[in-house]
Amino acid sequence: MKFKFAHNNFNVLDLEKSLAFYKEALGFTESHRMETPGFTLVYLSDGGQTPHELELTWLKDRKEPYDLGENEFHLAVTVDDFDAAHAHHKDMGCICYENLAMGIYFIADPDGYWIEILPGK
Repeated sequence: MKFKFAHNNFNVLDLEKSLAFYKEALGFTESHRMETPGFTLVYLSDGGQTPHELELTWLKDRKEPYDLGENEFHLAVTVDDFDAAHAHHKDMGCICYENLAMGIYFIADPDGYWIEILPGK
């Protein structure tokens, strides 16, 4: 029996704001979506570099922010030009934690989810 990753999910309060953030910050684009009366699922792709997707779930009636606990979980991505990405994210004002000694930093999306930015291999 073999398992492989398919996607991760983040629940979001403002779908359009989240879609704009992921497009600007990471270049992720919508690959497909599922609409229902109560919720919308939008799957984001890295443009085919990997088969992995980020699923954004928008519960249409939800008004209060999600409790992310101590926010000890995160999504990690690599980037081919770490310095340019860092400058871009600094300009966006979305860097929430830096550990430059380790060569990494984190950005936060509009709902407070953290994304780790790693230099490409």
